[in-house]
Amino acid sequence: MAIFRTISVVVSLALLSLVIAAGSPDYLLYVGSFTNPPSASKGIYVFRFESASAKLTPLGLAAETTNPSFLAEHPNHRFLYAVHNNRGLPDNSVSAFSIDRNTGKLTFLNKVDAAGEGPAHVTLDRTNHWLAVSNYGSGTVAILPVRPDGTLGSVVSSDQHKESGADNPRQARAHMGIFSPDNRFLIVADVGIDRVYIYRFDASKGAITAADTPFVDVTSSAGARHLAFDPKGATLYVNTERGSTVEAFRYSASTGALSKIAALSTLPADFSGRSSGAEIGMTRNGRFVYASNRGHDSITIFAVNPDHSLKFMETVSTQGKTPRNFALDPSGAFLIAGNEGSNSLVVFRVDEETGKLRQTGPIVPDTPGPACLIFVPAQ
Repeated sequence: MAIFRTISVVVSLALLSLVIAAGSPDYLLYVGSFTNPPSASKGIYVFRFESASAKLTPLGLAAETTNPSFLAEHPNHRFLYAVHNNRGLPDNSVSAFSIDRNTGKLTFLNKVDAAGEGPAHVTLDRTNHWLAVSNYGSGTVAILPVRPDGTLGSVVSSDQHKESGADNPRQARAHMGIFSPDNRFLIVADVGIDRVYIYRFDASKGAITAADTPFVDVTSSAGARHLAFDPKGATLYVNTERGSTVEAFRYSASTGALSKIAALSTLPADFSGRSSGAEIGMTRNGRFVYASNRGHDSITIFAVNPDHSLKFMETVSTQGKTPRNFALDPSGAFLIAGNEGSNSLVVFRVDEETGKLRQTGPIVPDTPGPACLIFVPAQ
């Protein structure tokens, strides 16, 4: 009888594993890149990610296109948008694609002018009717309409960032925009002049206007690069490029104003080499923040304190060079980092209780210059 009970337990566990595996969704992972020489990239690549096994399988080139350096997905999972950051070339534009969720292939829909030079980032508002583009080269931000068929219309609203004066003569460089949780404000990081701009956003027209407090400064010469709201929308975290810090700001939902809480280095105290901050992300439960370091070639893990400041926990190597971007999968169970300098991807499992990252397998090589990663549910 004991033998039969043992067999029964083994069979039950096996069946349970099959059920869990069957309920774990697959995703398409799209990877944007720079295609300028010496890069071997030809555009946007796609992988299939099996969340049950953490297996990442290359599916090839999804769309051949020039310098699709940052991507955004429409929440209906039917459309994908890419900026073309051509670093001085005349094609400063944004493209729309339709997604085949079976094969991962992208079909070009249309392309519109970005109303600025060197577009670096693109994101949709909460209604999914408007696209915000941050133009690094010209220091401008622009709003484009998203049509029902997924195509893009021409710019309806824009603003030019201003240099901050003789004491900081850097050129304006808009690097990322993020809409507030209630969609009433657009927050834009300018890495050139150490500012985070705050705009009122009218979703009925796609119009942006300066908020009552139009900007807040980050630490001088730090360079505000990327942004992340906590799940409750009470705090905005700013990753700085030159400063290699994360700065926490208390956010006012009524006025959009930001007030600094604290700043913390993303680098270990004993590190003396050159490094720059790149991407920032937060767990769904709001307990942990991640930031990537290009030079130290790692991801830093922070715990969120009760006052929304951060506690440095540890850094984890990305097993490659220049982790420009990373993405948390929709379940929050995995983080995939892209090593732009060594043409590779690495998959980590996220510990929900500790925030720690554990590499799940060998690095995925031969991924040309990964600059942006986004997940789309597969069919």
